[in-house]
Amino acid sequence: GADLVVVASHNGFDVDRKMAARVKGIDVILTGHTHDAIPTAVKVGDTLLVAPGSHGKFLARLDLEVKDKRVARFGFRLIPVLADAIAPDPEMAALIDRIRAPHAAELSRVVGHTKGLLSRRGNFNGTFDDLICQAMLSERDAEIALSPGFRWGAALAPGEAITTEAIFNQTAITYPNTYRTEMTGAMLRDILEDVADNLFHPDPYYRQGGDMVRVGGLSFAIDPAKPIGSRLGDLTLTRTGKPLDAGRSYVVSGWASVNEATQGPPIWEVVTNHVAKIREVNLPDSKTVRVIGG
Repeated sequence: GADLVVVASHNGFDVDRKMAARVKGIDVILTGHTHDAIPTAVKVGDTLLVAPGSHGKFLARLDLEVKDKRVARFGFRLIPVLADAIAPDPEMAALIDRIRAPHAAELSRVVGHTKGLLSRRGNFNGTFDDLICQAMLSERDAEIALSPGFRWGAALAPGEAITTEAIFNQTAITYPNTYRTEMTGAMLRDILEDVADNLFHPDPYYRQGGDMVRVGGLSFAIDPAKPIGSRLGDLTLTRTGKPLDAGRSYVVSGWASVNEATQGPPIWEVVTNHVAKIREVNLPDSKTVRVIGG
């Protein structure tokens, strides 16, 4: 048999932690999907869980001493990857430059600038998410915008230029169509409740990772500890201040639908057009989500 069993997993940290408690014989789980950067190796029974984050921010080093097909000792650390402190490999840098060359001019094209931080890492919202929702509301003439709870994409500091590459970094997927459709208030609530259960179900095996769907034009309160169907409350249209009407239809725009029949322009085009019009992104403080409960 094997001296060591290592699992490379894309389940998410909470799922892998439960799996480690239930499945015997796994020595190490390299856990991903939820983009957690955990500075220590987490031990569950005889299994070590290692979570090195995302986007090449850290290099994870795990040293193991194996005796009689068991981990006798281990050492772990996260090593920050600092661009100004690490010299690029010349051969790899040349390869990247050669591949980028035909696209460099378009990727570096400045569409606008941001006055504040643009990031996407909160469990419920982020400023880049707010910008994407703002773009859909404006460019697709919608009352409500829905944006997936993705965790990828590099942040932009205040004052930085917003290039087409920066927008691609937040939106580049193979199912990018930005739909415009109608949904009733009841449908919208059901969607939000379903996504919330995917995140906060008490059994990790029912969680699929990612973050809460981002919303534009709508605000709500959420109690993660409650059961499905009762987590959300106070759903309100931000433009009018009126409660979401379960029986009324609303014009909704969103993207990243896996439905092959989805029609609409790619999301990067929607965001690019919006930023090009406003030139300077200056987002108000987000008040779309209020977390309640213990």
